[in-house]
Amino acid sequence: MTNCKRVFLSFAVAAIGAMGIISPSFAQQSEVLPTLPEPIQNLANEGAQIRYLGDDYGVEAWVTIKNGQEQYFYVLPGREAFLMGVMFDKSGKVVTVDQVRRLRANGDDILDTLADETSTSASTVQEREVVEFQSPAERMFYDIENSNWVALGQAGAPVMYSFIDPQCPHCHAFVDSIKDEYLMKGRAQLRMIPIGFRDETRAQAAFLLATPDPQGRWYDHMAGDENALPARSDINQQGVQRNLSIMQSWKFNVTPLIVYRAKDGQVKIVRGQPKDLPAMINDLGSRS
Repeated sequence: MTNCKRVFLSFAVAAIGAMGIISPSFAQQSEVLPTLPEPIQNLANEGAQIRYLGDDYGVEAWVTIKNGQEQYFYVLPGREAFLMGVMFDKSGKVVTVDQVRRLRANGDDILDTLADETSTSASTVQEREVVEFQSPAERMFYDIENSNWVALGQAGAPVMYSFIDPQCPHCHAFVDSIKDEYLMKGRAQLRMIPIGFRDETRAQAAFLLATPDPQGRWYDHMAGDENALPARSDINQQGVQRNLSIMQSWKFNVTPLIVYRAKDGQVKIVRGQPKDLPAMINDLGSRS
C-alpha cells in the first residue's frame, strides 16, 4: 500500500501536553481584548487558562489550557461558528506558530514549549507539517495517541489506550482486572479515552476530562459513588466529541476497545476484555 500523508494539525498538543499550572490569563496583555465567545467562556468557567492570539485574516484566535492540555480555537466573523485546530495560510505556512511567537514576544511564556519546538528554520517547519504513515495501523495509532485521554497508573510504565464509556460494565470489569496487579504496581499505564453513546454518559465523560483528579474520580465511580462523575450539562463536550469522531472514523463500535504498541513494534487492537490479560500486559512495548 502506498504511504498515507496527513496534515499534521496536532503538533502543538504534543509539544505542550505535559505543562502544569499556568499564570493568570490576561495579565501580560495590554491590548483591548474582545469578549470571550461562549464556548471559550465555558472553558474559562471550568478553570481553563485563556489567551487571545489576535485576529489574523479576520478570524479571532484563542488558545485554552486545561489540565496541562491546550486547544486552539478560531472564531468565525459573526461568532456563529468556530473551528478547532491549527491555521495555515495559502502557502502552507503555520499561522498559529507565528501567533504563539507573537504572544511570547509580548512577555507571555505560557506556550514556551511550543515556541521552542517551532523556532527552527522555515524548511524544517514545513517538513513537520506532513506526517507520512507506513500503514493504516500507524495512522490509526497516531490518531489515538493524540486523542483526549486521562491516565490511570504510574508514569514510566508500558502504555495501552482504551476507549471507555463511563457506564459500560465491561469497561469497569476491564479496569478492575488490571487495577491492583498492574496499574497500582507500575506494570502498566492505561490511558482512557472517554466517550459516551448517550447524552448522560457523554456528559460524564466530559466531566472526567475536565476534573483535576480523573483517576480518583474514576475509581470512586467504579466503587459505586454516584456523585463521582456527575452528568453536568455545563461542561464543554468538544473533547469527548473528538474522541467519538476518532472511534467512528476507524469503525470501532465496542467498549472497551484497547490499542497498544507491542514489543515488536506492531500496533495491536483488542476488542472487549482481553482473553489472556497477562499475555497482553507482557506484550506492551511503548512506555509513558
